[in-house]
This record gives sequence, structure tokens and C-alpha cells, in this order.
Amino acid sequence: MKKVLLLIFLIFNLAQPAWAMDYTAPTVPDSGADLMPAQTETFSQGLSKVLGKAIGLISPSLAEAAGVCLSLVGIVMLHSVLQTMPTDVKKVISLVSSLAIAGILLSRTSSMLSLGVKTIRELSDYGKLLLPVLTAALAAQGGVTGATALYAGTAVFDTILGTAIAKLLIPMVYGYLILAIAGTATGSERLNKLRDLVKSFVSWCLKIIIYIFTGYITITGVISGSADATAIKVTKITMSGMIPVVGGILSDASEAVLVGAGVMKNAVGTYGLLAVLSVWIAPFLQIGAQYLLLKLTGALCATFGAKEPSQLIDQFSGAMGLLLGMTAAMCTLLLVSTVCFMRGVG
Repeated sequence: MKKVLLLIFLIFNLAQPAWAMDYTAPTVPDSGADLMPAQTETFSQGLSKVLGKAIGLISPSLAEAAGVCLSLVGIVMLHSVLQTMPTDVKKVISLVSSLAIAGILLSRTSSMLSLGVKTIRELSDYGKLLLPVLTAALAAQGGVTGATALYAGTAVFDTILGTAIAKLLIPMVYGYLILAIAGTATGSERLNKLRDLVKSFVSWCLKIIIYIFTGYITITGVISGSADATAIKVTKITMSGMIPVVGGILSDASEAVLVGAGVMKNAVGTYGLLAVLSVWIAPFLQIGAQYLLLKLTGALCATFGAKEPSQLIDQFSGAMGLLLGMTAAMCTLLLVSTVCFMRGVG
């Protein structure tokens, strides 16, 4: 009799409708806790709060980055002044200038790369906690097949992308910087070509993974629906222009995020999206500011006629661009996957 009662109890609990079940998103990681809004009534309100807090949080680092850029301008100006020296002395000056620029930028670039790796790892870890909750919510409404396919696909791409970035692409970015410094210091065309080859390899590895993921999402039919066409167009253009390497690819996936965010009523999905953005946005803005400042500094230094030093600064900004693409790719993967689940849950 006890076994029969236990069986009846289990059946009633397992067969309860989806609206009666309570699904709670995992708590936002510590790195994003300060940015997470206390109340998440709507996604747009939460997003504006997260963005506002993030901008205030990175302001001190912007002043430090600007100071570094001023130091680089000073070195390049001195390099230009000393170019009137004899040819043998010019070579020594170029070597010293390159080493001085590398000495200033390497430690800061290394810290940005470490920040990027940490952010990608935290996004991946949070996704491993969030996606099972979303899978259960979708399966409880009868979408067992869709939930299984979405979870399996997202988990595979999350693992591939996270492992590729940490184990392959980040070490190759370091190699790219070493080749850039050596090529600038020695003037070796062979090293410069090898440097460009490494950068192209990193870019294409990242693009291929994202192409396959967006293709999978498109084939499964999740990038569809009705959203404001103007908002989608503006978002696509913005992402395409702002994010180096993979901006054009990610802009196509932005439609899914906009459409899904507009129809979501589920608190789990809203909290999950804001949690992902809270972890990602501050590091992305910090790396992005470094990228833009180095781009501007390289362009300014080029006006002094110092070709090699300005090119080296541009190559460091290129490394930041690769890192921006990596962090944006991981974030977009989780955002699109979350929206796909929540559109099914509705």
C-alpha cells in the first residue's frame, strides 16, 4: 500500500503542468553581481541599468589607458626627432623604440587577455548552470525534442568555443604579439608575413565556429518572428561595425535576441539574459576602450612619420580586436540560446 501511495504521489508531482512548476535561474556570478539590477521587471529596463553601472565601473581604467597612450605618443615623437641621425644609429633607435613600446603595452595587453579568458570561462560556467533550467522549462511544456536539440547543440558549441579560445586562440594571440615585436624591431618581412598568417588563422578559426553555430540556429528555425525591423537593422549595423573579426556574423544572430527579448514574459529567461550581460559587459567595454584608444594612438603616431612604431601600436590594437571578437562570440552564443529556449517556453 505504501508503494502505491508513493507511486501516486510521484505521478502527480511529475505530471503537474508547466505553469505550476517553479524554475529559478542560477544566481549571477560574483563578477557580475554588482551590475545586476535588484529588480528585473522588463528586459529593456534591466539592460539600461546594467549598461549604466558598467560605464561607471570602467571609468577609472579609461584614465589609466589614456595615460599609457600619451606615453606611447611621447616615445614616437622622440623616435621621429632622432631620425635625423646616421643610418646605423637609426636602426638602434628603431630597436629601442620598439622595445619601449612593447614594454609599455605587453603587461597591459596581458592583463586584458587574462580578463578576456576569465570572462569567457565565467560565461561558459554560468551557461552550464542556466541551460539545464531552461531545458527543463521547455520540456515541461511538451517541447522535449526541441529542448534536447537546443541543449545538445548549445552545449557542444559552448564547449568547442571555450576550449578553442583558452587552449588555442589565446596562446596564438601571444605568438602574434611576439612576432609583431620581433618583426618591427628587426624589420624582417618574413616575420611580418608569419605574424599576419597567425592573425588570419585566429580570425578564421573564430569565424568558422560562429558560422557553424549560426547555421545550426538558422536550420532549426529559431531565428524568426516579428520584431521591429528598424531596431533589428540598427542593431545589426552597430554590431557589424563595433565588433572586430566576427561583427558581421554576430549581427545576423542579433535578430534572434531582439525578437526573443520582445516576446519573453518568463522571469527565468529575463534574469538569465541580464546575468550573462552583467558578467560580459564591463570586460567587453574595458577591452573595447583599450582597442579604440590604441587605434587612435596608432593613427596619431603615423602622422609623425614614424612608420614602424605606429604599426606596432596598431598590431597591439589588433590583438585587442581579436579578444573582443572572442568575448562577443561567447556572449552571443549564450544570449541566442537563452532566447531560443524562452521563445519555446513563452
